[in-house]
Amino acid sequence: MTDPTPQPEDIQATGTLPIGGREAGPLAAPGPVERERPAWLKEARDELTVPGRYLAYEESGRRVITPLNQEWTRIGRSLAADVRFDDATVSRRHALVVSQPDGVRVLDDRSLNGVYVNGDRVEWSNLTDGDEITIGRHAIYFLNNATVGSAAPEAALAD
Repeated sequence: MTDPTPQPEDIQATGTLPIGGREAGPLAAPGPVERERPAWLKEARDELTVPGRYLAYEESGRRVITPLNQEWTRIGRSLAADVRFDDATVSRRHALVVSQPDGVRVLDDRSLNGVYVNGDRVEWSNLTDGDEITIGRHAIYFLNNATVGSAAPEAALAD
């Protein structure tokens, strides 16, 4: 008679399935990684003519700068998203960016692959000028221009 209990060598690691009798969480990205900021980011900031808060990213080789004019900005794969990525690494409802007078926050909207701010996975995080938000395989940068022509923090954009 054979033992019906699967042996560790019979079980494949496939994301969140149990491995060897213990719960395994989603595959996590490595911790914070210092990545060089793209050269276009400083250029994008210099081109801003209206003070405000923005999300900046590249999509299909073009630079996109989206002002945060609403209290809630939805990021995802859904057609209803304000910032939309047609990419399987992005959940339909991946993240929310909340703009309020006391600051801007990003919230994970129960996404599968998570939301990362400057390389750390977060459920929510306050955003500061120059922060990198990673959604799936896309990098989005938060820009906060309090006044037009304000100097960017060198630490945030010189990396």
